[in-house]
Amino acid sequence: MEHNENHHASATRKKGGLVTMPFIFANEVTEKLAVVGFGTNMISYLTTQLHMPLTKAANTLTNFGGTASLTPLLGAFISDAYIGKFWTITVASIIYQIGMISLTVSAVVPQLRPPPCKGEEVCQQANSGQLAILYVSLLLGALGSGGIRPCVVAFGADQFDESDPKQSTKTWGYFNWYYFVMGASILVAVTVIVYIQDNIGWGLGLGIPTVAMFLSIIAFIVGYPLYRNLDPSGSPFTRLVQVAVAAFRKRKIPNLPPAQCLYQNDELDASISLGGKLLHTEQMKFLDKATVVTEGDDTKSPNLWKLNTIHRVEELKSLIRMGPIWASGILLITAYAQQGTFSLQQAKTMDRHLTKTFQIPAGSMSVFTITAMLATTAFYDRVFIRIARRFTGLDRGISFLHRMGIGFVISTLATLVAGFVEIKRKKAAMAHGLIDHSSATIPISVFWLVPQYGLHGIAEAFMSIGHLEFFYDQAPESMRSTAMALFWTSVSLGNYVSTLLVTMVHKFTRGPNGSNWLPDNNLNKGKLEYFYWLITILQLLNLIYYIFCVKYYTYKPIQVHDKDSTSSKENQVELTAV
Repeated sequence: MEHNENHHASATRKKGGLVTMPFIFANEVTEKLAVVGFGTNMISYLTTQLHMPLTKAANTLTNFGGTASLTPLLGAFISDAYIGKFWTITVASIIYQIGMISLTVSAVVPQLRPPPCKGEEVCQQANSGQLAILYVSLLLGALGSGGIRPCVVAFGADQFDESDPKQSTKTWGYFNWYYFVMGASILVAVTVIVYIQDNIGWGLGLGIPTVAMFLSIIAFIVGYPLYRNLDPSGSPFTRLVQVAVAAFRKRKIPNLPPAQCLYQNDELDASISLGGKLLHTEQMKFLDKATVVTEGDDTKSPNLWKLNTIHRVEELKSLIRMGPIWASGILLITAYAQQGTFSLQQAKTMDRHLTKTFQIPAGSMSVFTITAMLATTAFYDRVFIRIARRFTGLDRGISFLHRMGIGFVISTLATLVAGFVEIKRKKAAMAHGLIDHSSATIPISVFWLVPQYGLHGIAEAFMSIGHLEFFYDQAPESMRSTAMALFWTSVSLGNYVSTLLVTMVHKFTRGPNGSNWLPDNNLNKGKLEYFYWLITILQLLNLIYYIFCVKYYTYKPIQVHDKDSTSSKENQVELTAV
């Protein structure tokens, strides 16, 4: 009852909470439907409609995928420093919409793409003007996702007030639900929309996601009066640089005074420590020099390039401590990225018939990844947490670091299995004399690929949600969008590493007789299994590295503002030990 009164009492204007979720999720569902419906089958669009060679098409997509995951740093900066999350999401969605409209138009108007292939003739590739439209559309998409990606997850989590005990546990539940809802809409995209693109036409196949994007913008804006909008609290990047500069300027200070004598200023930090102040930690002591008050320092209104508060120094320390764990997520994405390129090509050569007339589009194979991810997330939220809670005593079942570790192990297993499946596929091709026929369908069921797709989905449910929770929980509160952007930069680098790996393997495994691990035209003559196992070895090394990172990781200690001192202590311990 109290909760409802808060919503209706115009005096308090307490906003946010569960009532905002339908709008945020409606935006997320339609936006994901649009983005994935657009992107999943893009490799087919580039190869069949624009007649690009396969390696070039794969690299074009991973490069734009990489760029689309780097732009969130820019989006997060604008959001945290200037206009807040709501306006960043709105403007970015409109930019994305323009990119989608231009690509849809090019799929409908015949002059904007090369003529269809005739018989056995060499297909005419897209000319520079036609490619320009493609690149501009992809670039607008990359810019748009730069504003949406870092803000939408954090904006949703912001709707729950962590200092309110009734709402604080809702944030990690929200991450599970966020991923679940997102997965459900991706499922529709990779089944219905991919089917339309392959069998009915690209005009309609790209038109539906474009309309979905428009609806997502409307749904999001309609919820505006209900949202809990946190004001942007100045540029987080500037604050980090100020701490580094102040520490460097005072580097010659010989001995640090005890922690209680270091500079604090609650008024100055009020806007960036709504959920509580960060406490002093013993690591990276050279940064503490930024908090030493020397002659000439004005403690009332300090020059932040010379003197900083403990809270601000600890913000920088928190981000530095998160770095090694952030880096461990890169290779998981590299492994995951192969599903959109080489696993898709494997599927194209296999028997995809469900009935005599109906066959699964190769682009829809990721249904198995998403179904596995959805099932795992639901199982995790409903069953696993309850069982784990009995053993660990933690509200969230297991810590996000353990959750990520489980994801790493399963992902390593996924690429190991993928290699063995590829050997089986090639044996079937050899047994039927189809090694030299690149476009022939090998009589082996496409369902042999289900284990690798499924394992990637299970790995993602553990690793990616754990990664999101980790960033949101451990980042300084005024840098939540920036932290989400860091999550996306690991995705970005994963895509770039994939491009680099593919290019290097393609280059260094080239034999004098034209043989190659990753051939351009005929997968049957390649050694794709070696490539999968190379990724498996890299992931094993990554897992060992991750275990070391976790062993030496320090959680951010926080002092929660609370009128009741006992609950303050409880909160403090909880946040430090989770």
